[in-house]
Amino acid sequence: MLGKLAGLAVGLSMSSMALAVDFMDSEWAAQICEAWNDNKELTEGLYKVDSNDDAYSWIKNDAGRGYKMIQIYRSKCGEASRIQLNIVMEEDKAMCAYGGVPDGKEMNSKVDYVMYAKDKHWTCMGSGKCGVMGSMMKRKLRFKGPKMEAMQVMSPFGSFLRLTGEVPGDKGECKVAG
Repeated sequence: MLGKLAGLAVGLSMSSMALAVDFMDSEWAAQICEAWNDNKELTEGLYKVDSNDDAYSWIKNDAGRGYKMIQIYRSKCGEASRIQLNIVMEEDKAMCAYGGVPDGKEMNSKVDYVMYAKDKHWTCMGSGKCGVMGSMMKRKLRFKGPKMEAMQVMSPFGSFLRLTGEVPGDKGECKVAG
């Protein structure tokens, strides 16, 4: 009996460690960057939207900078809590090269994205229960950036939003990323 209790305590301790990272803090951003790179729909789907040689390439629309940025945050925590993902083209894939606090690069609204939502909406989108289009149309997901481009990559965009539910994080206190 004592062994079972000890095992249960270790299991509970490990599951609380998994949530020790705060949702949308810099450590969480690094983890979602890794998860991005493990997601074929993002890495390959954002390189070419379909298999046609003339297909649209999301990652190539980078204003000649060699990267695109995505900044996201929780509405209740405000803009100061933004985290950033830098996405680059690497070996014909859209790869996340950086996940963390904003690194000082200037946002370009023609190619970069800022997204924010209430925690309950991040939870819904992360679970896949709330679709991308519905979340945008119902203003559950607030969005700044090239909207027509986002429409072209709706499926990979949905995959990214689901990642926010797959990478665990505590949605308790608001902390400035960093």
